[in-house]
Amino acid sequence: MAKPRLEIDPGAFDPEATDPELVKLTEWLREEHRQRPDTWSLPLDKVRKARKEGKGIFPYAPPDRNAETHVHIGAAGREIAMRIFRPTDGATRGSFLHIHGGGWVFGGAEESDPRLRSIADATGLTVVSVDYRLAPEHPFPAAPDDCVDVAVALANGHLPAPRGFLAIGGESAGAHLAVLTLIRLRDDYKLRPFRAALLVAGCYDLSLTPSVRAAGQERLVLNADDVKEFVLRFVPDEYPLKDPIVSPLYADLSDMPPARFSCGTKDLLVDDTLFMATRWLAAGNPVELHLTNGGVHVFEVFGTEAGKRSLTAMEAYLRDRIDFPA
Repeated sequence: MAKPRLEIDPGAFDPEATDPELVKLTEWLREEHRQRPDTWSLPLDKVRKARKEGKGIFPYAPPDRNAETHVHIGAAGREIAMRIFRPTDGATRGSFLHIHGGGWVFGGAEESDPRLRSIADATGLTVVSVDYRLAPEHPFPAAPDDCVDVAVALANGHLPAPRGFLAIGGESAGAHLAVLTLIRLRDDYKLRPFRAALLVAGCYDLSLTPSVRAAGQERLVLNADDVKEFVLRFVPDEYPLKDPIVSPLYADLSDMPPARFSCGTKDLLVDDTLFMATRWLAAGNPVELHLTNGGVHVFEVFGTEAGKRSLTAMEAYLRDRIDFPA
């Protein structure tokens, strides 16, 4: 395996070098957001329903007819639902534990079906996506508790998914929960079962990094107020926002698996990715950092060629880790 490294391409921040297709996406998002009601002016159940139906800002994700549903009984008898995607060719070399985004308040495993099908078929990994409990009905630590329960069950062979090679990952809030899961597996269970992490546009400092604070009111999928509203609903008052159990940027990151961090440079969470990738490296872990010039938050979901290239590169990263495990 390559030695730990972290490289930042200055060209990723050059506005003159932005992919014209991503410029058009940014312009489209500005116009769409101007025409839509503010998310926080609507009931949460209405927003959640609109997302599932493709009536929100994200494109509709058609259900995968071959996805399996499974319920794991977690601690205290909690039922934790998940979706399982097996490679179409029937051959599998391990499992990828996926944790969806949505600001800990929105989203669900089924909203990622096309993407998770692609990962399964491109990597040969069985994908397990967790439907963790959402805030504010179930605030912290409910979501990480669910993710940890499923991760432990996967590592111990208690899920209908193979253990050969294990990887973990997620996007946005899902990347945050993936890191919390890795830390708690190490500290609470003395387990280090995952040999790769795929961390996309994560939020790792819930007290807000400078790029979030400076983002202002312009909403390109997210704005600064959105992040504040998500955190307000997710984290109860008794938890300081810089507490490492809430914000993993401040945690001990030793003995973590190799990780691929990726983010667009127009994403207000870009500092979270830059800071966390640096801390991951400083703790002695292998790191890859990939920045896309002009990419907004989770730009990959919008079907641009740049987004497709980014997704393909993530799949290649997982394949490489399978071939040359740490």
